Amino acid sequence: MGFLSSDHKVVYVLVLGILVLNSFTTEFGTNAQPLPQNEVKALEAISIKLKNFNWRSSEDFCQFRNVNLTSTTTDSPTRNVSCDCNSTVCSITGIQLKSLNLSGVLPAEFGELTNLRILDLTRNYISGSIPTSFAQLPLVNLSLLGNRISEVPPKIGDISSLEELVLEDNLLEGPLPESLGNLSNLRRLLLSGNNFTGAIPETFGNLKNLSDFRIDGSRISGKIPDFVGNWINLTRLYMQGTDMEGPIPPSISQLTNLEELMISDLKGSSIGFPDLKNLKKLKYLVLRKCLINYSFPDYFGELTKLKRLDLSFNNISGQIPVESLDLDFMFLNNNSLSGQVPKWVLNSKNNLDISYNNFSGSPTISCSDESFVNMVSSHSSPGDNSSSWCLKKGLPCPRKAQNYELFINCGGERITFEGKEYEEDSNSGGFSQFSSHSEKWAYSNTGVFTGKQETSFLAKSTTSPDLYRTARLSPLSLKYYGLCLRKGSYKVKLYFAEIMFSDDQTFSSLGRRIFDVSIQGNIVLKDFNIMDEAKVAGNGTIKEFDVSVESSTLEIHLYWAGKGTTAIPYRAVYGPLISAISVKANFDVSRGLSAGAIAGIVLASCVLLVLALAALRTKGYLGGKDREDNELRGLDLQTGHFTLRQIKAATSNFDPANKIGEGGFGPVYKGELSDGAIIAVKQLSSKSKQGSREFVTEIGMISAVLHPNLVRLYGCCIEGNQLLLIYEYMENNSLARALFGREEHKLHLDWPTRKKICLGIARGLAYLHEESRLKIVHRDIKATNVLLDKDLNAKISDFGLAKLDEEENTHISTRIAGTIGYMAPEYAMRGYLTDKADVYSFGVVALEIVSGKSNTSYRPKDEFVFLLDWAYVLQEQGNLLDLVDPSLGSSYSSEEAMRMLNLALLCTNPSPTLRPSMSSVISMLDGKIAVQAPIIKRSETNPDARFRAFEKRSQDSQTHMSSSSQASRSHMQRGISMEDGPWIDSSISLPSKDDTRDHSSSSKLLKDLYDVNLSD
Repeated sequence: MGFLSSDHKVVYVLVLGILVLNSFTTEFGTNAQPLPQNEVKALEAISIKLKNFNWRSSEDFCQFRNVNLTSTTTDSPTRNVSCDCNSTVCSITGIQLKSLNLSGVLPAEFGELTNLRILDLTRNYISGSIPTSFAQLPLVNLSLLGNRISEVPPKIGDISSLEELVLEDNLLEGPLPESLGNLSNLRRLLLSGNNFTGAIPETFGNLKNLSDFRIDGSRISGKIPDFVGNWINLTRLYMQGTDMEGPIPPSISQLTNLEELMISDLKGSSIGFPDLKNLKKLKYLVLRKCLINYSFPDYFGELTKLKRLDLSFNNISGQIPVESLDLDFMFLNNNSLSGQVPKWVLNSKNNLDISYNNFSGSPTISCSDESFVNMVSSHSSPGDNSSSWCLKKGLPCPRKAQNYELFINCGGERITFEGKEYEEDSNSGGFSQFSSHSEKWAYSNTGVFTGKQETSFLAKSTTSPDLYRTARLSPLSLKYYGLCLRKGSYKVKLYFAEIMFSDDQTFSSLGRRIFDVSIQGNIVLKDFNIMDEAKVAGNGTIKEFDVSVESSTLEIHLYWAGKGTTAIPYRAVYGPLISAISVKANFDVSRGLSAGAIAGIVLASCVLLVLALAALRTKGYLGGKDREDNELRGLDLQTGHFTLRQIKAATSNFDPANKIGEGGFGPVYKGELSDGAIIAVKQLSSKSKQGSREFVTEIGMISAVLHPNLVRLYGCCIEGNQLLLIYEYMENNSLARALFGREEHKLHLDWPTRKKICLGIARGLAYLHEESRLKIVHRDIKATNVLLDKDLNAKISDFGLAKLDEEENTHISTRIAGTIGYMAPEYAMRGYLTDKADVYSFGVVALEIVSGKSNTSYRPKDEFVFLLDWAYVLQEQGNLLDLVDPSLGSSYSSEEAMRMLNLALLCTNPSPTLRPSMSSVISMLDGKIAVQAPIIKRSETNPDARFRAFEKRSQDSQTHMSSSSQASRSHMQRGISMEDGPWIDSSISLPSKDDTRDHSSSSKLLKDLYDVNLSD
């Protein structure tokens, strides 16, 4: 045992109690020395507080003995006490109580054991804070892995003797204690699987004896600190799944003792490849999804001890080295590698994944073989060899696409469920495998579990319902493919049940499995936790999605982004898990068309679209600006096409009785299709040149994104002089009408519903900003652009003002567009556009949700133009809760309301750099991250001057418009009205700073808009 003293007689005692789990033989000595009375009393108190554990105080705790323990694993229950004894007295120096499911609050009485050097309470159910009394102990090793510990007091930094501090997989949150940087003797600091926030403290640079530092899955942010180069004794560095930004500092090249380097899912912009050629001891190198945009390094052949290389999900270019690399695992999938695949890769018997790259050539590999090399979708042009169809991008169907449904029992045998036969999926899998045993579907698995090399990727349960009794696992990336599907819309159901954690008050219930789910390249579930949804381990939960299949292949991707716990109930339990998949067509499968008919329809549609656009350009609706042409060119329109006859039939020929709103470019109608589906038809004015541009832009934006919190675009119609968008119909109209519309239209929204709506908006924006393939800034988030379905789920609408956040953009908007009272100051004044402009608008809407009042029309006093002004005053006075809607009475959570209000003020910080990301907003709303809203004093500038400045800029812009823009001008004048209907595009367009026209008069008013200093 590593904690035994060499200077004293060392004895072991098996602690007797109600949890006798180990078997061993014992020979007792004839003499025994007593413990000091204070230690006896401390142990008795500890016994009571740990509830499930008893010491028998009638017996000596330390006796001379020889103990022959049976062989156990590190995860087996362990109950040992070690003592140092002299001729007269003993004193406890070590306690190991591992995997015993002890509960209660962590006892402060451990602090009475004044000679305690080892305390290991790994994998129990203990809660509370680490007692400050621990600071007076000569602890060398403190391990609390796998408990419910919620706080680390700063006093822990006083334990100067501490060499190992293991706090993985607990409930710790907030900033890392700076005092931990005082532990100069610390060798191992394991903090993974918690909810720490903020940056790594500068004091950690003092930990020069560190050999093992892990912080996977925490929400630590900021840059990877340069002082990691001070940790020259480091052998392990784990930073997976944090919120930290690149680049990887050059100082990492100084860590020549490093054996395991694992960093993943960095935020920020593209980075180069770090210089690692001096790290000759590296065995494991993981730089997954680190935004690396560089060629494949040529020095990997010099790293002769390297056995695992994971550079997946980057943008690495160049070629794989021709010389063989002696690796057990190599994951280079989802990059931009090119050239020929080397023979050593093709012939490898190790586990290699080079899928989703841009290789050339036609390697002779069969897609049905269970190869050690995963090459799915890896070639840009692999030739027409039918046996290599899986190498082609998009997995095109090698025959006529005729499938329209599929059912998979993931990880299990063939089974019948609800009248459908779910196919067998019981292959144990591999570390880098593409498996296609059915003409309907296939799967691709990538990754190796850290800490335990599992040879099976299946999980089984004997207590769950049939369909949830088995599941397929993956340590990193699991993709299922629906093959040769007919073109159209499908209902996808994903079945989940957590069958590896328990549903009781034991450490096995403390696991948190967190992963992302994407369908057709769009993230539909971010940070998905099965237990949060199902509530009970083993219970099933179903997530449903409507998706479009355009080119015969459906892709469902489950990805582990480094989050959650990794050591409960034992090491290597993490990553995606799925029980079953069903895919059914949303269309009438009996009305099949021949391939020739489909091709004819597609060709005719394309010709019709070209002719329509040409006609519009001839009439001036689409002409004039090459910049607009460049913006529209290349938009991959992925919506359905409706005929004018269908839309007229659905709306009774645009009957005024079906009119549900008046948009900025035309009316909005309610309609009913022949199959009974209710739709909303947005009709753009044929006289609006700006309208046609917005129309095509909106099609491009919305067709590319699908999310539960975004209004779904069913399709479009371009026919004659008609420009139509067809949306899903929102039964409960807009959030604006529900909150502060006319009395007959207002809805009574209770507090849980308001919180759900706020979370829905946040999730929709997080998807647009961070998760969608196209990064989109909405630019006009407001209550009228948030619609409510029949279940009062919030869905963001009106992407007509959306701005693609493409890499080539300068972030200086060419067309400032937004609504008074919701526009971020840096955008309104400078045209400086980032996703933080939407964050600002979200903050305003959050205030409206809590207060039930409109930001632009509520004026408690004449000196306040906006609700936001009043919120600042109440915050300064400490009366922020006065904003809560009086109609709620006392039926709301004051804690949640205060959290939402503080978050709203944080989002509306005048400085965009101080506003949180929308993914952080979601965590704050869920209570996973604390909200620390800064005190922002109101501008001393008269608020009326700011309001007049907006109006003046708008009027100045209008004086330069041609007479053909009368409709748009009247629309702008309506922009501040809160009586607009749910489908109204009530925005204003302000001139940009780079506009060639003379705006000197409006430029003088910029300083009147906001009297704040912006931090860019």
